[in-house]
Amino acid sequence: MEGPGKQKAGIMFDVLIIGGGPAGLNAALMLGRSRRSVAVIDAGDPRNAAAEGVHGFLTRDGVSPAELGRLGREEVARYGVEVLKATAVAAARTGSGFTVTLDDGRTLDGRRMLVTTGVRDELPDIPGLGAHWGRDVVHCPYCHGWEVRDRSIGVLASSAFATHHALMFRQLSPDVTLFVDSAPQPSGVELQQLQAHGITVVQGRVTEVLAEGGHLSGVMLDDGRSVPLQALAVVPRSVARSAVLDGLGIATVEGPLGMGRIVEADATGLTVVPGLWVAGNIADLGSTVLGSAAAGAKAGAFINMDLVTEEATVVEPAAAR
Repeated sequence: MEGPGKQKAGIMFDVLIIGGGPAGLNAALMLGRSRRSVAVIDAGDPRNAAAEGVHGFLTRDGVSPAELGRLGREEVARYGVEVLKATAVAAARTGSGFTVTLDDGRTLDGRRMLVTTGVRDELPDIPGLGAHWGRDVVHCPYCHGWEVRDRSIGVLASSAFATHHALMFRQLSPDVTLFVDSAPQPSGVELQQLQAHGITVVQGRVTEVLAEGGHLSGVMLDDGRSVPLQALAVVPRSVARSAVLDGLGIATVEGPLGMGRIVEADATGLTVVPGLWVAGNIADLGSTVLGSAAAGAKAGAFINMDLVTEEATVVEPAAAR
């Protein structure tokens, strides 16, 4: 359900979840089915909003991100989970858990907290590129590669991962071009790999993404050359959306392969702050929608285990005096 929330003064939720994407909703599903009181705070701006469909998610392949979210909210509502359309602007530790402040001034209290706010993708500052993001400018061959199969695909290098990125897209199309741009030059071995697979390597900076009829048609280089293309693969730098955690002393760290910054957590999603978990892309830049949902389910199960352990703790009576 969506609405202003049912919390009354002095009532504390078992778990507050900030972020209503696949990770947050799947955690809510696990917790709701365990008869936990749960509030999901969702700002309504998912990372994949521009994508036409979600892929690699068994039984849901091709469903739009908006429809997947709607179905998820309906499912968790069956178990009494509250979904609040709001933005969490701050979180603080209290003696018994956490207090989250919303953008409308309301506050919510919870014994445990899970943050699944994902990441912010920082695209290269190239005119025309952002307008095609999620359609014919893509980043993940598993998420969107099938949709651009057999097209002429450019791969814009942005890290040492570029050669591998180009080789993955070569599985999907015989026409792949790697634009070195400002990334490190491919090594001798990498150049041999690219040549063996028929991948063209182009030097020079990409200065503009060209379009025709609303579709990407190529790129312009800094020497005046234009290269016709039908799709462009770009790996953005992704930065955890973690501002809500600033008051808890949580800082981001550099993630693997130089792809961006994440919030560190253990295998269950537990952070260095007791009672605080994270799940999804905020902690794992390479996680797909299905992977994020699975991480949310895992975190939800461990949060419930933590609560069960606390509730089962026997307090010994004070010795008689």
